[in-house]
Amino acid sequence: MGIEVAVEGLTMSFGKQNIWQDVSLTLPAGEVSVMLGPSGTGKTVFLKSLIGLLKPQRGRVLINGVDMVGGREKDIYETRKLFGLMFQDGALFGSMSLFDNIAFPLREHTRKRESEIRRIVMERIELVGLLGAEGKLPGEISGGMRKRAGLARALVLDPQIVLCDEPDSGLDPVRTAYLSQLLIDLNARIDATMLIVTHNLDIAATVPDNMGMFFRRELVTFGPREVLLTSEEPVVTQFLAGRREGPIGMSEEKDAATLAAEADGAAASPPPGPRAIAPQLEPSPGLPPRAAVGRRRERVLGMLDTLPPAARAAIEDTYARHAAAPTVSLPAAGSGS
Repeated sequence: MGIEVAVEGLTMSFGKQNIWQDVSLTLPAGEVSVMLGPSGTGKTVFLKSLIGLLKPQRGRVLINGVDMVGGREKDIYETRKLFGLMFQDGALFGSMSLFDNIAFPLREHTRKRESEIRRIVMERIELVGLLGAEGKLPGEISGGMRKRAGLARALVLDPQIVLCDEPDSGLDPVRTAYLSQLLIDLNARIDATMLIVTHNLDIAATVPDNMGMFFRRELVTFGPREVLLTSEEPVVTQFLAGRREGPIGMSEEKDAATLAAEADGAAASPPPGPRAIAPQLEPSPGLPPRAAVGRRRERVLGMLDTLPPAARAAIEDTYARHAAAPTVSLPAAGSGS
């Protein structure tokens, strides 16, 4: 099972530029979370801070009692082995075959025999659907295949926490749909804690258990997916709808006069109806149910009274529909059917 990641009061600056401040959230163990936000809001910086590659000025990231910000370097190094990191471009070595790229962490960080390395690498290659391509170079395959190879490499050390940095970038909608299903299937197989940074609204709407969003150097929200998907925060509604009207501008936040003019125009338009929430993806046939689903249900129902009314109604509706879904009766053992 995955490990809980607790972020407390994290603040990051580069020189005089404040990236984000006072970020607090918890990635629940074994659940899939997504972080949204306009370009330039520090989402990738946040991932690198979780794993200890960048050092925020203030705050803590607690994993198994180890602070990835202020802990001892030895403890941080050992805890980093719990992570698998999938980079935007796959970050593959161009002169090495896919097999050798995926095997690299095992050869670098373990003393396993080549026969054992081959077994593990081929298992991960099969897991991401790349059987038959293991001898190819990264330049000989498509961008989508490189993404999957990067994911396979992130998995060879059996991580309990998987971080994916814009896994959909450069992919067409069909390949993105396949990738979304792959991420859900992966969670069903290994029950790891997963955090996905993305701009893609299809991934955001169908993959995660939890969602958050960065804007204006702050974490706008983080919690069960229904909270963000039903939010009336202007920046959230603008981002989810992909509209020009709202706080997000082309290069930076809009000024007060522009926002006021947009508000006057919006007042003359009928208010939009409630947004429908797409159902979360299920694991592919033949895979086990996601262990995270039961844990999440118990956790979310326990916090129901603290959530906004729209999110609470959406959660209750989802679980009511699941409870009403017909079940398939299996034949009794030895019945001969």
